[in-house]
Amino acid sequence: MNKIDIIGAPTTYGQPKLGVNLGPEAIRYAGLVKRIQNLGLEVEDRGNIDVPRIDLERFHGPQEGLRNYDEIMTVSKNLSEAVSTSVARNHFPLVIGGDHSLAIGSITGVSQHYENLGVIWYDAHGDLNIPEESPSGNVHGMPLRVLAGEGDEGLVQLGGFAPKVKPENIVLIGMRDLDEGEKQYIKKHHIQTYTMADIDRYGIQHVIEETINYLKDKTDGIHLSLDVDGLDPVETPRTGTRVLGGLTYRESHFALELLHESQMITSMDVV
Repeated sequence: MNKIDIIGAPTTYGQPKLGVNLGPEAIRYAGLVKRIQNLGLEVEDRGNIDVPRIDLERFHGPQEGLRNYDEIMTVSKNLSEAVSTSVARNHFPLVIGGDHSLAIGSITGVSQHYENLGVIWYDAHGDLNIPEESPSGNVHGMPLRVLAGEGDEGLVQLGGFAPKVKPENIVLIGMRDLDEGEKQYIKKHHIQTYTMADIDRYGIQHVIEETINYLKDKTDGIHLSLDVDGLDPVETPRTGTRVLGGLTYRESHFALELLHESQMITSMDVV
């Protein structure tokens, strides 16, 4: 594997709860660098991207349209540049967050270097909403739709191109809380989707092996976006969007082992 670049994205702007921005430091304090080194891999911690300071009054106050839009644009641009630099060095960018809106920046940065990027979205949610279908205006529920070329035009055109990923190059794993609009979008675009019912029925090994086979001949790189709410709340009790009936720690660990063995994952974020 190429050298791993750890890139922190301490953003909480895509959702309404404070504390998510502390994630990168918490993961570092838990010994991330040492754990990676113990696997015999070369790693460099490149620190955190610049993130706008939180204005508490504005953060908690009423906002029109997409919440914290300017801040999210800034974070997305900064993260895109950091990730693109890592890929250009032939390194493996590992982005630690931070809420899931950061994927707009991370995947934009990666996709600049691939013709047919694939995305594995390991999550309880599809994150495929658009502003018109989101009363909350929380962008953490929209990043994958933005990356597929729909939604707010400013976010969609980040980096000067769209889409960053084709719908047919997306695989959703762990789904158990999809909005009606998301279900319709998935059906319309025939997005490869594995719900928790599918995982219960076929097992995580079958799901991951099928995912690898589905993507291997149509993509030239694969980004793994792992949201800890994909796991059951028993495993990740402090996630802000808990949904019962999720993946176990062991299932997720095995899934990552299988993906590593495939040697197809070229970048990753953890949110």
